[in-house]
Amino acid sequence: MSASSRLNNLDAFWMPFTANRQFKQNPRLLVGAEGMRYTTADGRTLLDAAAGLWCVNAGHARPRIVEAVAKQVAELDYAPAFQMGHPKVFELAARLAAMFPSPLDHVFFTNSGSESVDTALKIALAYHRAKGNAGKFRLIGRERGYHGVGFGGISVGGISNNRKTFGTMLTGVDHIRHTHDLARNAYSKGLPEHGAEFADDLEKVIALHDASTIAAVIVEPVAGSTGVLIPPKGYLERLRAICDKHDILLIFDEVITGFGRLGKPFAVDYFGVVPDLVTTAKGITNGTIPMGAVMASKTIYDTFMNGPENMIELFHGYTYSGHPVACAAALATLDTYEEEGLLEKSAETIAYWQDAVHSLKGLPHVIDLRNLGLIGAVELEPIAGAPTKRAFAAFLKAFETGLMIRTTGDIIALSPPLIITKAEIDELFGKLAAVLEAID
Repeated sequence: MSASSRLNNLDAFWMPFTANRQFKQNPRLLVGAEGMRYTTADGRTLLDAAAGLWCVNAGHARPRIVEAVAKQVAELDYAPAFQMGHPKVFELAARLAAMFPSPLDHVFFTNSGSESVDTALKIALAYHRAKGNAGKFRLIGRERGYHGVGFGGISVGGISNNRKTFGTMLTGVDHIRHTHDLARNAYSKGLPEHGAEFADDLEKVIALHDASTIAAVIVEPVAGSTGVLIPPKGYLERLRAICDKHDILLIFDEVITGFGRLGKPFAVDYFGVVPDLVTTAKGITNGTIPMGAVMASKTIYDTFMNGPENMIELFHGYTYSGHPVACAAALATLDTYEEEGLLEKSAETIAYWQDAVHSLKGLPHVIDLRNLGLIGAVELEPIAGAPTKRAFAAFLKAFETGLMIRTTGDIIALSPPLIITKAEIDELFGKLAAVLEAID
């Protein structure tokens, strides 16, 4: 095979979460990005309505981040993560700890949201064991939850297509109901009124298994990848109270909601509910370099700091935990967020976004619209016998018309970079309305 043929051969790459055969017949290749827009291989521009994959919160190709990454590669390209360190990883940990409410003041670095979830689950189990409660081994997730693709994440996750192919999951896992209630909450603006009582499912699971066996509950404050499911008013507060009552750790998966997506730095801030562990990734580096982090409470960290000082306290970690280049990207990202006030969006911007989302009501096939912060969802009526087909048709049509959206099932999920302007919101929803009018 010639060098030219190898460069143009799409077959070798087994693409993740992709209809490979369909894509390779008509590839959608991106070759550049700046600000709010991608550039395609055929020279068109796409308005990014998904922040890449929920991660490019500050917009593309931000100069401060680009410069920081280039400088770091030349200065220190890698430092061992075990028994060694480098200045930027400690600086980043301190800055992240300062962003969270007490007692979330310790950071364990990972390389992705999936790794953050598996790390948080392992910390939860090890914490109870360190306290002498090794019988607390059960992990509770939620139906329709998405917690990455590690075996821990898909076990506590609740999206069937992510689970059914891969055989036996982790043992000792159970699930509570999701919070989506279309009958009572369709077209909610912000937090739905109905459904706080769904949190009481946790009491039923506790009654079944006994609290003495349950280590942790993990939920997304806003369930993102399953289609933007907004928690009902009072729901998260109720979960926190139940966990406190039974000595169960509460884990918030903020891989999507973290770093400004809700108009506040984190869902912890938006809801005023403080869990014991928080998983993050995506927006931590603006999607520039893979990175994740788990925030842990002081109580959890201190529980491990016993025994001889020369002994490793937690036998867990990754070769690339706190990678120097990722740390440089993250620090520059935090600087960009701070300088431009991106983590605290004005009420006016949020209201404008909400009105734009709900302007789609009444268009063909739309059965629900929902929003929170700078997240939106358009739920479409599925085609009988062909689930996902209608939303995928909308995705393809949007690409043709210069708009990049994200679809999951028959739901269009919207999460633009936080730099989006009112004019770009108008452009986004004008194009999306035309797409919905055009598809069958």
